[in-house]
Amino acid sequence: MGTEWDTLRKQARHLENDIDMKLIAFNKVGVGAASGGGPSAAASTTDTSPLLGDHVFDSLSLEIEQMLDQLSNINEKMSEIPNSGAAVMHVLQRHREILHGYRQEYLKIQANHTTRMEREELLRGSGLGTSSVGSPSTSGLSRRDMYLKENTHLHSSSSLVNDQISIAMETKEHLTSQRQHLKRFQTRMHDISNRFPLISSLIQRINIRKRRESLIIGGVIAVCTILLLLYAFH
Repeated sequence: MGTEWDTLRKQARHLENDIDMKLIAFNKVGVGAASGGGPSAAASTTDTSPLLGDHVFDSLSLEIEQMLDQLSNINEKMSEIPNSGAAVMHVLQRHREILHGYRQEYLKIQANHTTRMEREELLRGSGLGTSSVGSPSTSGLSRRDMYLKENTHLHSSSSLVNDQISIAMETKEHLTSQRQHLKRFQTRMHDISNRFPLISSLIQRINIRKRRESLIIGGVIAVCTILLLLYAFH
């Protein structure tokens, strides 16, 4: 049990170290393939560079997946060996946790890479990227330029939104000012009516007299209309 356990454990440790190094390279290749290289390579970026980066990324992905399967098989063999003691179980559990962590990191890098590639395809489809292979827009427009253009568009949209908000705030202030003017005018009229009760009573009398005259005129018109109708029918 001891010799086989030690051999499998050494293989697991060696494989874990290799997977750790491969994951670091895998992450760097994923970021580089999606960003189109560093500043020194921006001027010479062509359509073959992303394809090369994707090829290396796919190769590393397949290699890491095979190594994870190998590590899983080694862990299974270690668990099948008859053993006793809490220390052995702890070591086996530790190897399983490391494998689980590596799988999670592998899936995370793949998901991030897929998200970056979908983002670039979206930029190309929206007119910020390429139209055909070998065209002037593809040779002169790198991924960095695409992101800069998108950032410029976002900044322009933000400026437009800020302008609209400023106009809305000015309109609100103008309406508030008009409301205050109307309130002050209403207050002044109320003060005038309170200071001059005679004027208020005179205005009321004039209004009452107007209503009375309107009723009298209406009655006269009605009587005349009735008399004209009676005369016409007789």
